[in-house]
Amino acid sequence: MTVQDVQTKPDFSTEGLARVNGRKPVDMERSAGRLLRSSAEKFYDAEIDIDWDAPWEDDKYFLPEHRVSLYGTKLWKKMSEEQRIELGRHEIVSILSFGIYAENLLSSALLRMAAKGDLTDQKSLYSLTEIGDESRHSTMFARLINKTGLPPYKLPKGFLGFAKILHFVPLGPSVSGATLLIEEILDRAQREAMNDPRMQPQLRQLMKIHVLEEARHITFARLEMVQGMQSRGKISRAWHRGVLAVIANLAYPLLINPKVYPAVGINKLRGLWAQQTSPNYRVNIQFMSEPMIRFFHEAGMMEGKFTMAMWRATRSLPDDLC
Repeated sequence: MTVQDVQTKPDFSTEGLARVNGRKPVDMERSAGRLLRSSAEKFYDAEIDIDWDAPWEDDKYFLPEHRVSLYGTKLWKKMSEEQRIELGRHEIVSILSFGIYAENLLSSALLRMAAKGDLTDQKSLYSLTEIGDESRHSTMFARLINKTGLPPYKLPKGFLGFAKILHFVPLGPSVSGATLLIEEILDRAQREAMNDPRMQPQLRQLMKIHVLEEARHITFARLEMVQGMQSRGKISRAWHRGVLAVIANLAYPLLINPKVYPAVGINKLRGLWAQQTSPNYRVNIQFMSEPMIRFFHEAGMMEGKFTMAMWRATRSLPDDLC
C-alpha cells in the first residue's frame, strides 16, 4: 500500500481520526497491541512516496492562503501574490522546524516511558515503535526544508534551555497533553491542507503520510492521558492541568518564528503585531485546536480557575468553552 492509494475527501479528511472517550476506563495493553499491528500494516516511506526530484510548481502555495499568518491584515492587502506565496514558504519551514524539535522531545519522553515499563509489554514495544515513526517524520520534515532552499528556523536559546527542563517533568497527563498539543494542532491543519489542490504536491504527500501515521500516535497519547487522569488524586490532577496550560501558552507562539517577516521585506515587530492583533489569528488557532480542546475538556484537563485563565490566554478555546 502506498500513500497515493489513500482516497481523501475534497475538503477535510477524517481518515484514521483518533476516537478515544475521555471518561471511560482504558486497557493500555490491548490498545497498544492494536496500535502495534496497525503500525506493521500501514507503513510509509517518504523516500519512495514523495517525488523529491520534481520541481516546485510556480503557482502553488506552501500553506493554504487563509492559514498564512498575515492573511486578512492591512499588510496582506499590500503584498504581491509572489510575496504571499513566499511568506507561506517561510512559514511552513518554521512550522516543520518546530515539528522536528517537538518530535525530538516526544521521542525522549517515549524512551523514558519504555524504560519505566516492563520492557517487553505491548505498551513499551509500541513506545519504541513510535520513536521509529517520529524519527522518520523528522527526517521527512528536514528533507522538505532542504528542498525549499531555506535554512531551518531554530528556537531561541532560552526556549531550548527551557525544553531541557521538560526531560525532568514527571511522566503523566501533562506530558501526554503536551504531546497532543503538538500532534493534534498539526494534524488538524494538515488534514485540511493535504486536500487543497492549490498546495505544492510534495507538501500534500508529506501531510498525507504524517496524518495517516500520526493518527496512531494521537490515539496512544489520548489513552495515556485518560489512564493518567483516572489513576491520580485531586492534587496531582490539578498540577498536571496547570503544567499543560502553561506549556500551551509557550507552544502556540513558537509555531511561526517572527523572523519570517523580514524574509519577505516586512519589519519583524510590525509583522508580529499584525499577526497577533489579526482576528484571523484566533480563527486559525481555534480551528487547529478544537478537537484537542474538546477532548481535554472531556478528560478533565480543563478544570480549575488557573487552568481556564491560562487556556483563555492562548485564544484557542472554542467560543462555547470560553
